[in-house]
Amino acid sequence: MHKIWLIIQREYLTRVRKKSFLIMSFLTPLLLAAFMVLPGLLISMSDSAETVMLLDESGLFAGKLESKDDLKIVPLSGSLEQAKEVYKETDNTALLYIPKISIDNPTGIKVFAKKNTSLQTKVRLENMLEKEVENQRLIASGLDREVLQHMKADISVASVNLSDEGEKDNNAFVTSGAGVAGALIIYFFIFMYGVQIMRGVIEEKTSRIVEIIISSVKPFQLMMGKIIGIAAVGLTQFLLWVVLSLVVVTGVKAVFNIQPAPTPMEQLASGRAAATGEEVSDEDAAKEKSQASEMVADTLNAVGNLNLPLIIGCFLFYFLGGYLLYGSLFGAIGAAVDNETDTQQFMFPITIPLVLSFILSYSLVLKNPDSAVSFWLSIIPFTSPIVMMVRVPFGVPAWELLLSMGLLVLGFIFTTWLASRIYRVGILMYGKKINYKELSKWLFYRV
Repeated sequence: MHKIWLIIQREYLTRVRKKSFLIMSFLTPLLLAAFMVLPGLLISMSDSAETVMLLDESGLFAGKLESKDDLKIVPLSGSLEQAKEVYKETDNTALLYIPKISIDNPTGIKVFAKKNTSLQTKVRLENMLEKEVENQRLIASGLDREVLQHMKADISVASVNLSDEGEKDNNAFVTSGAGVAGALIIYFFIFMYGVQIMRGVIEEKTSRIVEIIISSVKPFQLMMGKIIGIAAVGLTQFLLWVVLSLVVVTGVKAVFNIQPAPTPMEQLASGRAAATGEEVSDEDAAKEKSQASEMVADTLNAVGNLNLPLIIGCFLFYFLGGYLLYGSLFGAIGAAVDNETDTQQFMFPITIPLVLSFILSYSLVLKNPDSAVSFWLSIIPFTSPIVMMVRVPFGVPAWELLLSMGLLVLGFIFTTWLASRIYRVGILMYGKKINYKELSKWLFYRV
């Protein structure tokens, strides 16, 4: 155990002192802050106001198309040719031409512009004209738009969990988000640091440093020390990313006085207003604000109703269990080959269960977390670290969770034994083309 601890220290200190580790640890939070802050900053600096000149020969829209904060309507008179000449002498966005039409057949409307008209401007003008034509048709039919508006129904269904402990509100988005976030972190962590184990073994093997190390420690001790040491490096980097990202994002927002991002309801209202040209009334704005507040309250309530100690505990277990299971296999691949080019044939069978579990989590497990397929995927050690994390927030029977954890531990012990048998032979094997038949022979070698 003492020798494994020494190997862990060596792996950890060697890697955290590398320039690549320091650069990635500090550069990633900066890139994340830029990704979160720059869009809002650029939008606040941009001038999106447009001016459209209007020549209405029909007279149907006279005084009906009102200017907005970001869209100014300038009425013109005279002929079309005169309007074109006036427009060419300005920097306005476009010239909207409405010929003599009726509300029953509003065709022939054109937009003239010096450059290609943006899709948003075109759609916005079309919606403004459609709304006014509809208003005039409703008036002609003796109907009122406000009456039609009040006839619309807006229904929200609250979901409640019924159990022996009582009733609890839940939120499908929060439940799914909690599971997917944990599974996503585990997925990328296994890939990112599993490959680092493999590359580290190949590097030591090709530089012959391993021959010196192996004279003092057993191959199994070397492999375990390397796996655990790199896991510690990964956890350190992950914690640095979380802490530094919070510090950098908070600092940049405070320095540039960037307002918080709009809520989903505000973004929805803004997008609808931009697309339709309709301004949100005070009543609708108050209603949407109330809905946004209810959504935030429901989300916080749903987060509070999650079994967070169980989710965090399961995340740590499957995080480490999945990494150790796959990390030992990545280490065995590194020991079996002489360079990274030869790793492809062995990487494929290892990555298939990971990729498959990730895809099925989205396409199947989230839709029905209690199905037979979801159960078996969360029990099999090669897929359980991803799939079980998606299922846990939905509620999993204790026996299923214990069975999955027990099989994952057994799976880790099996893959570690398997990898150590390959590692002890492969780490000192040079210049030989390795295939699966040769690897199977290594399992029974006596060294």
